[in-house]
Amino acid sequence: MGDLGMFGFWMFIAACVIAGIWSEVKGKETKQETLRRIVESGRDIDPDMVEQLIGKSDRKDSERELRVGSYIMGGVSGGVLIFSAFLGMVSEEARWVLMGVSALVACIGGGLYFASRYVSREKTGV
Repeated sequence: MGDLGMFGFWMFIAACVIAGIWSEVKGKETKQETLRRIVESGRDIDPDMVEQLIGKSDRKDSERELRVGSYIMGGVSGGVLIFSAFLGMVSEEARWVLMGVSALVACIGGGLYFASRYVSREKTGV
């Protein structure tokens, strides 16, 4: 019975991921179709309208999002480390496992932080 529950859980996760990807793709197709119809109608294309439809892919947004992600990962890493201290009272082995997970999450946060710095340098041309 437990195997069926695990299978159901992972199928639910897969369905959520696939639905999210499908929704994003359909949204982009809709925006492109709108632009295509505007071009075919022969009307002038306003750059502000195009930016509003397609969205602005600004490096500053990428830098900010990466930086925020790094801060969140830092907080999660600290939380897992504290949790490992409490769980270590029950099982010494579990403490070390969770400390390893905390280190992994901290490395991911560090990578996000350095990626934000890289995007910032690319933007300024340094």
